[in-house]
Amino acid sequence: MLIFGSIFRLEAQQAAIDGCNIGWDGASVNSGGSMPCGGGDIGLNVWVENGDLLFYFARSGSFDENNALLKGGRIRVRLRPNPLEGVVRQELVLRDGSVVISGRAGRITAKVRVWADVFRPAVHVDMDGSRPLDAEVTYETWRASDRVLAAKENNANSYKWGFRHAPGGRVVTYRDSIRFAGEQVLFFHRNRRDTTVFDVTVHQQGLDSVKEQLRDPLRGLTFGGLLFGADMIPGGTTRGRYLDTDFEGWKLVSRQSARERRVLLVLATSQVASLAEWEQGLRLAVADVQAHERTAREATDRWWSDFWQRSYIYVEPDGGGKKPDSAHGSPEWQAGRNYQLFRYMLGCNAYGSEPTKFNGGLFTYDPSLVDSSLPFTPDFRNWGGGTMTAQNQRLVYWPLLCSGDFELMKPQFEFYLRSLKAAELRSRVYWGHGGACFTEQLENFGLPNSAEYGWDMPVNHDKGVEYNAWLEYEWDTVLEFGLMMLETERYTGKDISAYVPFIESCLRFFDEHYRYLAALRGRRALDGGGHLILYPGAGGETYKMAYDAASTIAGLHTVLTRLLELPADALTDSARSHWADMLRRLPALPYRSFDGHVTIAPARVWERVNNKESMQLYPVFPWGVYGVGRPGLDTAINTYKYDTDAIRFRSYIGWKQDNIFAARLGLTSEAASLTVKKLADGPRRFPAFWGPGFDWTPDHNWGGSGMLGLQEMLLQPVGKKIYLFPAWPAAWDVHFKLYAPYSTTVEAVLKAGKLVSLKVQPEERRGDIINLLQ
Repeated sequence: MLIFGSIFRLEAQQAAIDGCNIGWDGASVNSGGSMPCGGGDIGLNVWVENGDLLFYFARSGSFDENNALLKGGRIRVRLRPNPLEGVVRQELVLRDGSVVISGRAGRITAKVRVWADVFRPAVHVDMDGSRPLDAEVTYETWRASDRVLAAKENNANSYKWGFRHAPGGRVVTYRDSIRFAGEQVLFFHRNRRDTTVFDVTVHQQGLDSVKEQLRDPLRGLTFGGLLFGADMIPGGTTRGRYLDTDFEGWKLVSRQSARERRVLLVLATSQVASLAEWEQGLRLAVADVQAHERTAREATDRWWSDFWQRSYIYVEPDGGGKKPDSAHGSPEWQAGRNYQLFRYMLGCNAYGSEPTKFNGGLFTYDPSLVDSSLPFTPDFRNWGGGTMTAQNQRLVYWPLLCSGDFELMKPQFEFYLRSLKAAELRSRVYWGHGGACFTEQLENFGLPNSAEYGWDMPVNHDKGVEYNAWLEYEWDTVLEFGLMMLETERYTGKDISAYVPFIESCLRFFDEHYRYLAALRGRRALDGGGHLILYPGAGGETYKMAYDAASTIAGLHTVLTRLLELPADALTDSARSHWADMLRRLPALPYRSFDGHVTIAPARVWERVNNKESMQLYPVFPWGVYGVGRPGLDTAINTYKYDTDAIRFRSYIGWKQDNIFAARLGLTSEAASLTVKKLADGPRRFPAFWGPGFDWTPDHNWGGSGMLGLQEMLLQPVGKKIYLFPAWPAAWDVHFKLYAPYSTTVEAVLKAGKLVSLKVQPEERRGDIINLLQ
């Protein structure tokens, strides 16, 4: 009976995720009508246009000399006779992570399945026709020759508006190498060994003396791959123009017609001393893909099946939508469906060498379709390729705790471990003390982005501080990633000893640096009450030159508290004593009043307001000082309702997190309204391609904040307690499975305002559930 019950649950889960598939009838006008596909660390944009199947492909870590995240190219598939010139349907099949295109012209039909191997760097194009068909598969690139980038086009790389400081006063995207290699197309980009943006940035920031201790991820980095297929041979080259960009193509054509055909795209990325070494790695990758060709599909299917069973949120599961059509279903159902679609996009970089980028991930496309004033190549994205903007990146990764996608968090955590040395060297070189100083606009080699750091810095300016009105003294976002690391221990019980030195170094910076600054100003390093003086500081990009910013105080308090809660063997006795002392040295949170309502203040004082972030509510999220089930909830609700800045800044667009604040405070109607707006269908054919918001399309911090808001409406852990439905409208039917601390999962079904099913694992945690809809 247990076996049959498991089979039934699996089939029910597969039927539920099938109901979230997205598909459409008819070809797309251009790449703006593409849908995402991917797996492992590969992302594709797939669409049909004028009878051709096309897809862009991208892979994590493909950074050029300028730190732009380059696409691998574009693949074009053309069949003869061509069923894709007739009636066409395209569908993203979530259960196995593939995109399926079906075409019919007269009596001829064809089905093409595009999918990425989760465990190997390979893209499969499987073609099946009702009769033998010929195929032409073309690798297309816009990087067959050097390209000098225009001013705004440099926003895709790390030079941004400081492009005149590049070697020779201009930024060049250097050409790739492409050729036929036997019956295959070989292509690659190898970064040159002369000056890259890494070298320019190190020199700009006065760190030449420690350059050899810094990690350079760009020199010798080589990425590319092979395109080939059984019974496919070279068919010559071609030239053309797609939208705003000229391209060249290398064709493979079928030797003879066939009903079934398989084409493979195998990729390789490595930082190597020689091209021969990279080519050897590519050959090994191809051999590994071919050796597992029969089992790869099954293994990938199993990975996606486990992914969808691990967690889910189905809103109105019985009536919201019946077919994979973005125009179908209520707004509430769309929010639940789009939650699944965006989670799928995050799953496509589960094993990436670099974090999922907030400004499009692996799924950007021709930029003029996002902003008509940007007629650039498909490599363009706004706000850089190798620049990891912490305030935005955090929203991509926070929801992965509750969804149980802990392995997906590793690329972001490893990014910070790799960057730790650079952050510690900044503190030592500039100020002579310890601790890791992480800035906001952080490069993948651990230093501030050169344009954001500032090229026109006055001679007497502190070189450790970005000369930037938005970013100066904004150092506390890194604490959120430290808390994520600590929370993985609380959620999973796994050893996080590899992350503890990072967390401690970040805390040490605040302790030592603010005592250092106070000692420069006067005789005492602490205030009259023995507390740290957190000045100058910042409440995000908004409250600048702040004294005792609430976000910094709350962040330090929460991270220190969680660090001290780790198992006894995680810290030495002396370290535990030191961090307990620092916790006691933190100043109290600041407050202010509006019409007699006491609220959290963004800081004790500040000099100016520079952006539109509600930093006074950061003690609610991410820091969890206030919220449902916690003391002082009325003060936090007052802040949400009466603080005039918080009201003025309120929105659901982009990285705005008002939906999360409302959910954490138990404000059901506000949380529901904002979350439904945030997770509503976006303006593109694929409904989870939101943006550009404040960043780019797809806007991944828009999707991440939407995911998190929906989760917080359903489930909020507070200590050992788990609050169920803390901000959930009773009229919304839902079936969900989410994760909570202490290796706990909660699965519940709410129907007509009644809890009809509740499964808690382990069972002894059931007593910790508090149902707020009872």
